[in-house]
Amino acid sequence: MANSMQEYLQQDMQCEGLLECIHGLKELDREVYMTIVDSPEPLTVDEVADRVDRERSTAYRAVKRLQQTGFVQQEQVNYDQGGYYHVYKPVNPDDVADDMQTMLNEWYAKMGTLIGEFREKYDEQATAQEATATSE
Repeated sequence: MANSMQEYLQQDMQCEGLLECIHGLKELDREVYMTIVDSPEPLTVDEVADRVDRERSTAYRAVKRLQQTGFVQQEQVNYDQGGYYHVYKPVNPDDVADDMQTMLNEWYAKMGTLIGEFREKYDEQATAQEATATSE
């Protein structure tokens, strides 16, 4: 995993790298996401756990991270005799991409503000040092 923006820019990133880069997801999260995307029908956590060969609790945490970041959605399936269970399916990729673009735009605006503050702060200091140096 890259530690700086420069390292990210130098990497040969794949689209799956966005899961890690933008959302901080792990390798297991990517594997679970691909499992859910590749399934023709929504999956239960037990089905996900079987397909990724992990414990149910581990798969559940990965599915919940994907749900919290907006990559998968949960649906409730009701039994005729009462009770229910949940299944998970991928969110429309266009919606996910739009959310990532919005997040990137917000990050870009914030970085622009911080760069402006950096410039202003250190420009003032440089100007003050130059004034001191010329008055001596």
